[in-house]
Amino acid sequence: MLKSRFLVTAAAGLLLMAAGQAAAADLTIKMLNKGADGLMVFEPAVVKAKPGDTLHFVPTSPSHNAEMVAGMVPGGVPLAKGVMNKELVVKVTKPGVYVFKCNPHYAMGMVAVIQVGAASNKAAVVAATAAAPPQARRRLTGYLARVN
Repeated sequence: MLKSRFLVTAAAGLLLMAAGQAAAADLTIKMLNKGADGLMVFEPAVVKAKPGDTLHFVPTSPSHNAEMVAGMVPGGVPLAKGVMNKELVVKVTKPGVYVFKCNPHYAMGMVAVIQVGAASNKAAVVAATAAAPPQARRRLTGYLARVN
């Protein structure tokens, strides 16, 4: 009886783990020269993700990259930096707000905000926007207003 109870519990645990992995999504963010928000944008610029989701930053034209902005990610998350003109793939596992930029177009406001689960570090990210270039700061302010 004890052995069968153990097997049922183990099987239930494996099913729950498999269900959690199956629920993970692949999300695509395009790097564009022109989009709904103007020139040099990520689309979508604000993404709601779940822990375990995978982000695909896809360049649609030359001269773009995606990289995390220091001080604008949850604590303890190693910064990811993509190569120019190549897709950057990032699996997000820690809840919080993540800000990505295109390094060559950061001053033009090419930023994206990814909310993974609860936005526990939003206040710190909002404070860090003061150091961003003016156009990036303007877009970030609007994008962060959509994070809850």
